[in-house]
Amino acid sequence: MKKQIFVAREVFQEVLDFLAPHFEVQANQEDKVLTVEELAGVFADKDGAMTTLTEKIDENLLSRCPRLKAVCNIAVGYNNIDLAACNAHGVMATNTPGVLDDTTADFAWALILATARRLNEAEAYIRTGQWDKWKLKQFLGLDVHHATLGIVGLGRIGQVVARRAMGFEMEVLYHDVRRATPEIESACRATYVPKEELFRRADIVTIHIPYSQKTHHSIGAQEIALMKKSAILIHAARGGVLDDAALVSALRKGAIAGAGLDVFEGEPAIHPGFRELKNVVLSPHIASSSERTRFKMAMMAAENCVAALTTGNPPNLLNPEVKGK
Repeated sequence: MKKQIFVAREVFQEVLDFLAPHFEVQANQEDKVLTVEELAGVFADKDGAMTTLTEKIDENLLSRCPRLKAVCNIAVGYNNIDLAACNAHGVMATNTPGVLDDTTADFAWALILATARRLNEAEAYIRTGQWDKWKLKQFLGLDVHHATLGIVGLGRIGQVVARRAMGFEMEVLYHDVRRATPEIESACRATYVPKEELFRRADIVTIHIPYSQKTHHSIGAQEIALMKKSAILIHAARGGVLDDAALVSALRKGAIAGAGLDVFEGEPAIHPGFRELKNVVLSPHIASSSERTRFKMAMMAAENCVAALTTGNPPNLLNPEVKGK
């Protein structure tokens, strides 16, 4: 008898076809966001699940899912998964690292350029019929070339962002909890500096650190206050790393020139202040959303699920200590 799995959100048909020979597959192709009670009900008789950042996998859920042995996130992030609870219940948890680095970095650069050159404001100006003549001082923005880029978090995505900066002949500064190896610093042409110095010196600050309790609001009013009035802040990492309320306050006051955001605290809800501001570029958590990359993410999660439930050894296991339980 085949094991049973649940795919919690809509995926590509090719992914379901890949899973079908291995499992009895129930898929939420209607893409409904399920409540905790609905998840508990559908997970109760399942051996595995493919999930997204929307589904919270914690003690409350796992205690009601005795058969569950694998939770495979379609994401590199996994702050929706309580790994301690997974360990307690013998549940393997996996993610999809590496596959989205370039695509996410590309989008961070899209936010950098759109924010620096005030593209959203200029487009709205045309769409609302306000453009009536050329003006010398119209929508004056920030030059990206030869500017100083400050990268908070020089992990896989941060490194790609840094390498892209070479084409703009930028000075690249970075800060992280651990200093990168000399080889990485050389390849990225990036200089390690203390956090405060990065925020003071950078013309563009871009955030690329994962969310955890330790990184919650690690960038807030204190850090933003250090930034130049002409600087911009870019965030395509995880909601909660940045204090959104502090950023709204700074943008309202004109303390910094602008911001470009793809992630938010409590998304899909966002701070209402962002909608009122012209000097912020907003997107709905789509930094990894190219067709090729999203397909690779879903397929990698499916491969993790097959490996977890057939061999007990998935390639992207987040909690190896669960083996043998």
